[in-house]
Amino acid sequence: MERIPNILAIAGVDPSGGAGILADVKAISANGGYACAVIAALTAQSTQGVTGIEAVRPDFIRLQLDTLFEDVRIDAVKIGMLGAAPAIEAVADRLVAWKPPRIVLDPVMVARSGDVLLDRKDVGVLRETMLPLAVVMTPNRIEAGLLLEATPAENLRDLRRQAEKLRNLMAHDGQRWVYLKGSRMPGGDAVDLLHDGDKMIELPGSHIETRNTHGTGCTLSSALATLLPQRPDVPSAAREAKAYVTRAIENADALQVGRGNGPVHHFFALRRSA
Repeated sequence: MERIPNILAIAGVDPSGGAGILADVKAISANGGYACAVIAALTAQSTQGVTGIEAVRPDFIRLQLDTLFEDVRIDAVKIGMLGAAPAIEAVADRLVAWKPPRIVLDPVMVARSGDVLLDRKDVGVLRETMLPLAVVMTPNRIEAGLLLEATPAENLRDLRRQAEKLRNLMAHDGQRWVYLKGSRMPGGDAVDLLHDGDKMIELPGSHIETRNTHGTGCTLSSALATLLPQRPDVPSAAREAKAYVTRAIENADALQVGRGNGPVHHFFALRRSA
């Protein structure tokens, strides 16, 4: 029997279910993994925005991670919203200790609604502690600008340059990839870039007419973390993860969740089969 991979998501909770841990669990499950979760932050959030963030104590984050790793084989880890420097440092400390084989970092800093989820003073801590641990990092162009202390890319040429600069911030041993999301650029390009320091792979996309795109970043990174143990290499896992997210957005209007930017449809395949 083929082994089902155990995937750990470390992130915050979005009560509306569109982003954060709940979106991670859905995406992991839809892509053939078994989902585990460690809660790093709590939010008061809906499809219309974030009204509050509550930190989880760093010692309790460490306890969650140690308790889980002592018992469960973890095949890949997805890191999402961590909230603040103490949580970032706690997660980094335990991942260095437990050494999971694959880490996908989604450097969540700003919500789709525009609400800030990571203070600028904590961005440096994320850059210094988390980027060297990741096998793949999946920033969007806004997050890339914050990590590089630069203006977000306005065109594909600038996006390429920023992918190269981000790759230089990662560890240089083994395969390390930047998956830089280029959607919503002013010029109309919707190309994602996958870069390992050598190859620069373009993953083109097309605009889908819907406002229901809440949680696309969480969904992509979780799908990618789930597919990495199941596919022969990072590019094939990345292409499949992008295709999954595209279909989830295409089917998003089948859901009726909230009055703002609604979630994508993680289980569109089950709905079709039903």
